[in-house]
Amino acid sequence: MDSDLILVIVVLVALIFSFSNGFQDTGNLIATSVSTGAASPRVAILFVSVLNFLGAFISIQVATTVATELVDPEALSGSAPLNIVFSGLAAAISWNLVSLYLRLPSSSSHALIGGIVGATVAAVGTGALDASGLVGKFLVPAVIAPILAFLVAAAGIAVCYRTVRRLRPGPVTRGFRFGQIASGGMLALAHGTNDAQKTMGVITLALIADGTLGPGSDPPFWVIVTAALAIALGTYAGGRRTSRTSHTRIIKIDAAQGFSAQGAESSVILAASYLGFPLSTTQVIGGGNMGSGVAKRLSAVRWPVAGNIVSAWILTLPAAAVFGAVVYGFTVFAGGGAAGPVLISLAAAALAVRAMVSRIRQSRPMAGG
Repeated sequence: MDSDLILVIVVLVALIFSFSNGFQDTGNLIATSVSTGAASPRVAILFVSVLNFLGAFISIQVATTVATELVDPEALSGSAPLNIVFSGLAAAISWNLVSLYLRLPSSSSHALIGGIVGATVAAVGTGALDASGLVGKFLVPAVIAPILAFLVAAAGIAVCYRTVRRLRPGPVTRGFRFGQIASGGMLALAHGTNDAQKTMGVITLALIADGTLGPGSDPPFWVIVTAALAIALGTYAGGRRTSRTSHTRIIKIDAAQGFSAQGAESSVILAASYLGFPLSTTQVIGGGNMGSGVAKRLSAVRWPVAGNIVSAWILTLPAAAVFGAVVYGFTVFAGGGAAGPVLISLAAAALAVRAMVSRIRQSRPMAGG
């Protein structure tokens, strides 16, 4: 009975994580198009939300990687495997909220990986980790992908400027703004393809660890649909606070740079998704935008701001790992069954209700005397 209850909680928390991932990344997806005037915020949010949903159905390679090449489910038997998955998810959501409050565009992907790794190590040590998968499928691509997006975007904007240098600025700008609709759509599709699959993979990992699915199973269709819907709803819900940090504060982008950056970013993310590499889309988008700015001139990039963001990226994985270990420790302290996840979920719900009530009260007009 405890196992069934924890599994339900894990699925719900995983979907909340997918929602928070979409919420946090809305700014990353729309900021370039909005800042260049290619689309209004309202239209851009709806556009990327729909494509986020559709992108989740393109493939399952990333979900398979998360479910099978991060942690060995068989090594978790007898060690409360569902509590480990729950702790990783709770840690990732907690770090997402902390970074959102601090207006830091941290990586939800790295928060999830760090949270699960930290909880697993706290529970059974490093033996349950798939070292080759962790390095080859998670850590190495995490380093290479933003650099590759940087280089591709820099090359792309150089070609664009060379191609249109003798044309009138007005038609050129309008043309690149139109192109941004296509490149921004591809970026949103790529985001849904990579990021929604991480939630699918975590739920599948939980189902395998619980014995509901056999080892190496693909995500069930209901998992794909719910993860896609959660990230799309989260994207639609907003996230403009991070858009100021991740884009407009780093660099002022023109339409040509936006087109080149979005094209480079979507290409890198789609290629990685095809290969089954779970990427930090936040880092890839940041790398692409900086690459398109550097190709124009070094001073176009606000390097102190970029440095702070890179520091946040580096901090995310170890911080989430600590969160994951702490949450798992609490579940053990609470008895190791469903008590820990239930108590944490109730506490989180109470805090959410309190925050909502506080916001409602603040929004009420003051009574006049």
